Amino acid sequence: MGTYNLATLFAERVREGPGRECLVTGSRRLTYDDVDDQATALAAALRELGVGSGSRIAVDAPNCSEWVTSLLAAAKLGAVFVPLNPALGYHELKYQLRHAEAGVALAAATPGEADHLELFEDLLGDLPDLRSVITVGDEDEEAWRGEHVIAFGEAVAQGRRRAVEPVALDPAEAPLAIIYTSGTMGKPKGVVLTHHSLVYTAIKTAEALKQGGDDRVLGAPPFFTVFGVHLVVTALVTGGTLVLQSRFHPREALDLIERERITICHGVPTMFQLLMRDQSFGSRDLSTVRTGIVAGSPVSESLVRRIRQWNDVQIAYGLTETGPTVTITRHGDPADLRHRSVGRPIDGVEVQVADLKTRALHGPEAVGELAVRGPNIMAGYYRMPTETKRSFTDDGFFLTGDLAILDEEGFVTIVGRCKDMIIRGGHNIFPRELEDVLRTHPAVEDACVVGVPNEILGELVCACILPVEGAIVTGDELKDFCREHLADYRVPDLVRFFDTFPMTGSGKVKRSELARVVGLELSAT
Repeated sequence: MGTYNLATLFAERVREGPGRECLVTGSRRLTYDDVDDQATALAAALRELGVGSGSRIAVDAPNCSEWVTSLLAAAKLGAVFVPLNPALGYHELKYQLRHAEAGVALAAATPGEADHLELFEDLLGDLPDLRSVITVGDEDEEAWRGEHVIAFGEAVAQGRRRAVEPVALDPAEAPLAIIYTSGTMGKPKGVVLTHHSLVYTAIKTAEALKQGGDDRVLGAPPFFTVFGVHLVVTALVTGGTLVLQSRFHPREALDLIERERITICHGVPTMFQLLMRDQSFGSRDLSTVRTGIVAGSPVSESLVRRIRQWNDVQIAYGLTETGPTVTITRHGDPADLRHRSVGRPIDGVEVQVADLKTRALHGPEAVGELAVRGPNIMAGYYRMPTETKRSFTDDGFFLTGDLAILDEEGFVTIVGRCKDMIIRGGHNIFPRELEDVLRTHPAVEDACVVGVPNEILGELVCACILPVEGAIVTGDELKDFCREHLADYRVPDLVRFFDTFPMTGSGKVKRSELARVVGLELSAT
């Protein structure tokens, strides 16, 4: 098996179909030739700014064509692409830019409520590695200027006057991206992913989905996440069309699916729930949608069945550290396993379950920490060699931190996070199992189970509930419902109702914050 280089594969797609539609963003439609021309010009401009092989380029922008162009420009230069969450505040943004040692940053003029350009004006003085800022957005002409600030359009225009020579690199060793984890389990870590790991995973995932050049993909998940990076890379290397949504909004997403004849629609579970809850959903023509991936957080069997009434999605499992896909269901899998498992590994990837204490690898049917080995795995955590070493077994398996069961046929079922496991009176309780039961109650929209400290039992089990709008239900009713399906020690001790759950930018529930809120409530009583 050879190795994959994003710049090389994209160049092949350009040669095969230069006039094929590559990106759709608002009223703009860019062909593969258009995108390649812009990316080459940007690469030339970046090189004049001192960007070379191994340099870090940060992009702090919502889903937009400039984001995609910047990724390809970095690939052409052998530079490292660092996508950042546009919602980051000053101190979080400063931390990640400093940690990545970014020399150039692309910043959206107005990605949200705050003007990011003002943040970068301060950051240029505080971060010695940050030499230049390229502004992106409709307000380029009005944006502030300075010695180290240039508008994106101006940079591309300057770059068109210069040539860019192909960069020789080893795709298996050369980093393509540093992607920061969501930080749900602590401080964000910079995950280094090579050209080969990202592109290999994209190609093998596309094979499982049967994704090709005729597909039109909705680019709604945030691109700064590994899910977003993955869907962009997959669309580019398969020669398909990527229809961009700058920020997910269910009504606008449904408009795009209809108008642009979307065939592949990906999302985290929350995104699919919001699409189906939109008042216009039932009157929409979604007949062109054939498949997609639901991933990023646990998905209940009932939700999967509802989505598959209009989109025959596949359930996938992965992490930032795994590029991201580890396992995925396939259309030909047994029906029950397509609903309740996260599928089998993509080609070339091995999975095992490891003992939580000894790290010894178990055989099938045992519960343990899921361990993964293959070409999709990260090169390591940036500037964190100790943390990197701690994350691998001696024989090269990456320890995911997720509890799983691996069956005889190779199907994986995720039980929960190792750190989320609740120990109540000596019993190990996996939140995922209880959450799946609670979500089957007709009055429950979503559930998140957390442990809170208790002097006698060690931890109490608290079920945090998002009720269905307008539903009337009590905590005691939900406890009785759980007793019908679970052993007594798994029944929640506490039930708390919420209007919303605190979420990360990538759509994951902040369990630690929920546990803190419940803990503070208990300590005050």
